[in-house]
Amino acid sequence: MKLADIIVADAIVPELEGQNRDEVIRELVQALAEAGSLPKKSVDEVTKAVLDREQQATTGIGKGVALPHAKLKGLKKPVGTIGRSSGGIDFSALDSRPVYSVVLLLSSPDNPDEHLQAMETVFKHVQRDIFRKFLRQSETTESIVELIEEADELA
Repeated sequence: MKLADIIVADAIVPELEGQNRDEVIRELVQALAEAGSLPKKSVDEVTKAVLDREQQATTGIGKGVALPHAKLKGLKKPVGTIGRSSGGIDFSALDSRPVYSVVLLLSSPDNPDEHLQAMETVFKHVQRDIFRKFLRQSETTESIVELIEEADELA
């Protein structure tokens, strides 16, 4: 599975407006809805599902990255988006440092293998220093899409 198969390019947010975890998650869910990957009427429900998952344990994995995720009925395949914050967001990350790159992943509870595969794909990329560095420096949707395509070729 490639990162480009998961990330909805039209939903990428190169500069997040949200100032905290909850606002950022809502902003990314809204971006997926506006891109047509989620029904617009489901934004509140999806946001709640992701925030409920956050209550179990932070998805701020450290090194400036958070991977909020949830499983939702009705999704045919995993979908995700990326948001970037130049100022950093408090995500209660494991290393207690701000988060600059947020990768939101939504998948179906009916296909746990596909969810794990999607998480593994995202995790593999964000674990690489060079990917995190370039993602943090990418100021446009186009540059983030190019980074994803290059990363997929190297994977």
